[in-house]
Amino acid sequence: MPTHAERQLLPYRPEQMFDLVADVGQYPKFLPWCVGARVLSRSPTALRADLTIGFGPFRETFRSQVGLERPHRVLVTYENGPFRFLNNEWRFSAVAEGCEVDFHVAFEFRSRVLQAAIGVVFAEAVRRMVGAFQKRAREVYAVPAIPPSGSRTETAP
Repeated sequence: MPTHAERQLLPYRPEQMFDLVADVGQYPKFLPWCVGARVLSRSPTALRADLTIGFGPFRETFRSQVGLERPHRVLVTYENGPFRFLNNEWRFSAVAEGCEVDFHVAFEFRSRVLQAAIGVVFAEAVRRMVGAFQKRAREVYAVPAIPPSGSRTETAP
């Protein structure tokens, strides 16, 4: 089962990073491999959405329930689609440097072919996705005055 955990210190407020992650409808504009997003319902504490991911010859749509605990946490609960399971969580904490972002994802596709295809590029794919949120923050909130001071990444196949 591929898993990835990453901690980044970013020079933005937790509210700003939360808002970027919670804005699921904008994902196709900046997130690699996200070719479609449809928010089905939204409240202040949750949203339900379909995301379509595409890489190479593969294109899959999945539905998730997204818990929103502004500004501290976004928790994705998988409902249906090509996965056996999908666990995804973002946590945002205020620190002197701005915001400590903790990201965790674990998943397994139902299809062995899809699992094998993503397994080869999983670590790089997740790094690019996390990097896309950082780039989006710079685009939306302008270049920060305080440069990021570091990160810690853990990936398991």
